[in-house]
Amino acid sequence: MNPDRHARTMLPIPDRPLPGLTTYDAKDPETSYPPIEPLRPPSGAPNVLVILVDDAGFGSSSVFGGPCRTPNAEKLAAGGLTYNRFHTTALCAPTRAALLSGRNHHSVGMGSITETATSAPGNSSLRPNTKAPLAMTLKLNGYSTAQFGKCHEVPVWQSSPMGPFDAWPSVGGGFETFYGFIGGENNQWDPSLYDGTTPVEPPATPEQGYHLTEDLADHAVTWIRTQKALMPDKPFFVYFAPGATHAPHHVPQEWADKYAGAFADGWDVQREKTFARQKELGVIPADAQLTPRHAEIPAWDDMPAELKPVLEREMEVYAGFMEHTDHHIGRIIDTIEDLGILEDTIIYYIIGDNGASAEGTLNGAFNEMANFNGMAALETPEFLTSKIGELGSPSSYNHYAVGWAWAMDAPFQWTKQVASHWGGTRNGTIIHWPNGITDKGGLRSQFTHVIDVAPTILEAAGLPEPTMVNGVQQSPIEGTSMLYSFNEPAAPERHTLQYFEMFGNRGIYHKGWSAVTKHRTPWELVGGALRAFDDDVWELYDGSVDYSQAHDLSTEDPHRLHELQRLWLIEAVKYNVLPIDDRGAERLNPELAGRPSLIHGNTQLLFPGMGRLSENSVLSIKNKSFSVTAELDVPDGGANGVVIAQGGRFGGWSVYVKDGLATFVYNVLGIHEFRIVASKALEQGRHQVRMEFAYDGGGLAKGGDVTLYYDGDEVGSGRVGATQPMIFSADETTDIGFESGTAVTADYEPATSRFTGRIHWVQLDVGVDDADHFIDPEERFRIAMARQ
Repeated sequence: MNPDRHARTMLPIPDRPLPGLTTYDAKDPETSYPPIEPLRPPSGAPNVLVILVDDAGFGSSSVFGGPCRTPNAEKLAAGGLTYNRFHTTALCAPTRAALLSGRNHHSVGMGSITETATSAPGNSSLRPNTKAPLAMTLKLNGYSTAQFGKCHEVPVWQSSPMGPFDAWPSVGGGFETFYGFIGGENNQWDPSLYDGTTPVEPPATPEQGYHLTEDLADHAVTWIRTQKALMPDKPFFVYFAPGATHAPHHVPQEWADKYAGAFADGWDVQREKTFARQKELGVIPADAQLTPRHAEIPAWDDMPAELKPVLEREMEVYAGFMEHTDHHIGRIIDTIEDLGILEDTIIYYIIGDNGASAEGTLNGAFNEMANFNGMAALETPEFLTSKIGELGSPSSYNHYAVGWAWAMDAPFQWTKQVASHWGGTRNGTIIHWPNGITDKGGLRSQFTHVIDVAPTILEAAGLPEPTMVNGVQQSPIEGTSMLYSFNEPAAPERHTLQYFEMFGNRGIYHKGWSAVTKHRTPWELVGGALRAFDDDVWELYDGSVDYSQAHDLSTEDPHRLHELQRLWLIEAVKYNVLPIDDRGAERLNPELAGRPSLIHGNTQLLFPGMGRLSENSVLSIKNKSFSVTAELDVPDGGANGVVIAQGGRFGGWSVYVKDGLATFVYNVLGIHEFRIVASKALEQGRHQVRMEFAYDGGGLAKGGDVTLYYDGDEVGSGRVGATQPMIFSADETTDIGFESGTAVTADYEPATSRFTGRIHWVQLDVGVDDADHFIDPEERFRIAMARQ
């Protein structure tokens, strides 16, 4: 084998031409230069495919004993290795940041999700440039790189169409190609998509058979084929991260119907079935114990009989969603096999970026945004029963009940967000690499963590950890390569120390032992007092004989517990975990959290054609009075269409013109719609249309009075009975002169929502009262700038 001629610890690899004879005439026989050779990684470097499923617990997939059929995962496991002690961080964005950097999530600023970032280094959502992403390292070593699916690592104040794009996958992330979405979740039927940094619309509608997972797989398959057709000697790194199986649980009905009646016994029995199947498959030790249900989780038998059909359907939809996801992942694997490169491709199939999600309330949700707004009570059992046939469809934004999440984490305690217990952090993982793994179908039980993926890939590719990237000295990778375990099933584990923390839930693993404390319950989003951190109750488990953390030894061995507690604190200081931050709503407010905000002051001036503006890119009008003023040209024959729209079908508001009449609509969670219509049509010519909302005050989510004006004259009034206090949508956006995504109201369709006249400008004001209800057009810029 020829030695590698590149000094790969400094990236980009420095160009160092060798000195030699320089001739005057290129025809001179002495003229000689070596041929230009495209950059490639060391000989033998494999292709890499990392698959990361979203919000799937250890006990969800059939390959790990769960009820959701995943035949493609089973096929990979039969030809590769199954890891039953692989861990994540208990939440999506932190896991992804850790995976893509090889560092602990607080080390790269992702202590929690980007929406709750603070000014503390461990929670800032800003990855230091001393910790370059894996994709950048691979690209600068000659790999082709592509990401398809979810990116939840962009700081919220950088998520507008204007960036900055340093944290976006196709710019600072090191991926040459990106097709997917920015944020924590997306509507699977009608997603907000980006191609690189350019907003794009889905290529089809739900009625035409569109689904996001299929679309992402289509793009991945096409990209892999193209890459191998044009660069067969160049390995690729593909990161496939579908929005599935995160809520909303959207899937074609026939996939959900496959599971009709499968969950009639409820979540308590399902955990027992899964546990028995896990023992049968051997994916958990024969002496493992099934942990009991906590008091915070209701028993299936205690659920109302009239609600149980809805609860069953929630789980049927989820199971169909996971099988559907595995099906499309299988298409990518089949493509690699068809191209004859499966033997030389290392595949990580990580089933979950955390434990199963318990964010859907005790009853589940038709629109999960109700819970995120503290308004879950609006979805009564009667309401949920009336919507049973729509679960999983384009008219839903659904999530399953807490009990199902707990069942999907069998045999462990707790769920997503609970970083203390394995139910929040242990995710079944498969590694398949025929050229590098001889023990086909083997089981590995060494402790491993998501930060171990990056160093494993580098070692498999024969690449050194870089010491310099783009002129910046790099801090060491914090993960441990898993390559040692590939062909040595009994090899002693090398990742022997790992801390965990999320919203105050925290734990430490050290040489088989774990000390953990649960600080808060994921589904209790509002109300309730939290304990002081020093009052949290710690538990102690011996993992060498207690696989599932079933037997608390804290009273039997307090000395060891105290040692581990101190060790947690040492690791917390080392990796920027401190200060521990268990705040909730306060962290959603940029000023209180200490993070930047794209918008300042109480006025925002917007222009036609602007769109795909995330909620953090627009002045917040929640829980306060606000006004919208627009200067319009109305053509002969009248105008129609959207002036401004924020949110969509599952919550939002819009000012629009229909049949010449200016209209304001406020949609509360898709459950209540309040519409105020002008009493007369707009005449031809230039006009100023204004909507004023006078908030009732006295708390969150209150209603208010609405008044409409044409050129300062009142033309209509009405009442909004309630509002959304926290968030309209995780994926719908704000658009000027049209509406993308789903429509706030059935009064118009997004495809025909474009305003038929001309919009000169739209001004959004909060807490401002213009007494004459009219903005002087000549003064609008001065007014807007003065208020920012």
